[in-house]
Amino acid sequence: MNHIAIHLRDIFFNKKTGRLVYKRADIAKYFFFENGAIIQVKTNQPDERIGEILYKLERIPNEAHARIEEYIEPDKNIGEVLKTRGMVSEDDLAEALDHQVRESVLNAFGSFDAEIEFQTTESFGAKAEEARVSVPLLIEYGIRRMRPNPALQAFLAGRTPVLARKTYAYLLTAEEKDILEKIDGKDTPDVILRALTIPPDQFWKSLYLFFCLGVVDLAGEAAVAPPPDPRTRLRSARESHSDVPQQIAEVLTLRDMLPSMTLYQILDIPKTASDEDIKKAYFQMARRFHPDRFDRGMAADFKPQIDEVFDSITHAYRVLSNRDSRRTYDAKAGPVAAQEDAQDILKKADVRFRQGKTLHGQGRFDEAITFLEEAVRMRRDKADYYLLLAMCESKLPAYIKKSEQDFLKAIELEPWNPEGYVGLGLLYKTEGMQTRAIKLFEKALEADPDHTAAREALDDLTGGKKKGPASIFKMDLFGSKKKKKK
Repeated sequence: MNHIAIHLRDIFFNKKTGRLVYKRADIAKYFFFENGAIIQVKTNQPDERIGEILYKLERIPNEAHARIEEYIEPDKNIGEVLKTRGMVSEDDLAEALDHQVRESVLNAFGSFDAEIEFQTTESFGAKAEEARVSVPLLIEYGIRRMRPNPALQAFLAGRTPVLARKTYAYLLTAEEKDILEKIDGKDTPDVILRALTIPPDQFWKSLYLFFCLGVVDLAGEAAVAPPPDPRTRLRSARESHSDVPQQIAEVLTLRDMLPSMTLYQILDIPKTASDEDIKKAYFQMARRFHPDRFDRGMAADFKPQIDEVFDSITHAYRVLSNRDSRRTYDAKAGPVAAQEDAQDILKKADVRFRQGKTLHGQGRFDEAITFLEEAVRMRRDKADYYLLLAMCESKLPAYIKKSEQDFLKAIELEPWNPEGYVGLGLLYKTEGMQTRAIKLFEKALEADPDHTAAREALDDLTGGKKKGPASIFKMDLFGSKKKKKK
């Protein structure tokens, strides 16, 4: 089967450099990769061109969009022309280019009859670690939003799935993890499906997602190439399998990022941090990642990954807490302006959140999820990020389970904030779980007795005075809030 997700899997895990050529009828796209990371796209589709993307993101006014052809210059990228003429900022252009990559790749997921070929080339001179669009996230979201296709069953049926790596298993929903538990390396997909109660289309799509994320291999398929450093390999399929808890997922995520991180990034501090800042950051990281903080069984299963992460944190502290070694490190590291420090990450996360919020306001929930997923991965301490993500997910049937999880995360981060309770309550109400919904609306009113939406929803469920249906999507969750009591 010649489908884009399979090519993305191969390119990403085998860290290939080159261009992926996609052609279907009059559609032509070229995706450029450096060491497995996608760095650029060229497309002949009008709605995927950078001028159109800037307009959709509301980065250029209507007048400029109407006269976009006037900004075309020979041998020059229109985005660079707009930036040179002061029409857009560098940040606006970077956001639009990221969006262009996402749109162009995701729009290719729906076709199974395209001509797709990867052409290996020499390096483009780009740094893979600077790529801002995650290939695994593109695979996940692309497969989720595409419609079921008979080609999936034809490709997967009769080929025994074998557990591979769990690095990206944290992207799976609880229901998908239940399917994953049925995979023992012996049964074919048809046998596994008979043991489940889910619709066949959903099963084949989920199994395809597992394969393309590298969570499973197929008997007869070449195994996903391991990372260069053998310490980063997770347990093989021969070892016992269990879901990856959130605490372990954070370890694995940080571990994967270590090769491209500076010592300052590892401790999540700016280069200007004081000695006291460095000490505080170290103790905060130690509370999260010290091996003793993990359950014994969990620590035994993932000991190499936990040790590697904590050793890197300790090394960063030792170097930066000593003035001489810190001075030497700074001299070797080069100008910090060329590196992405913790403040850059926070800024990027906020940009992704604002992009998601704009798309949510336009009712483009599926697109908003892509940006918000990146935001929460860069900042796992922001309740607003999880709340808006959950709101978008609750509008799409395929994401209902994950929506529940993200509402719960928002509540965990800000238990004093009524909006998380209201959002989850409305989700339960829609799903017919009235008892759960009532309890959540009551909790929301405990946090804020004057919360109108919570009161109306509770009255609706308990037979009180009805004031019309409450909707979290009509509320401004990101305006004024009740502040946490001190």
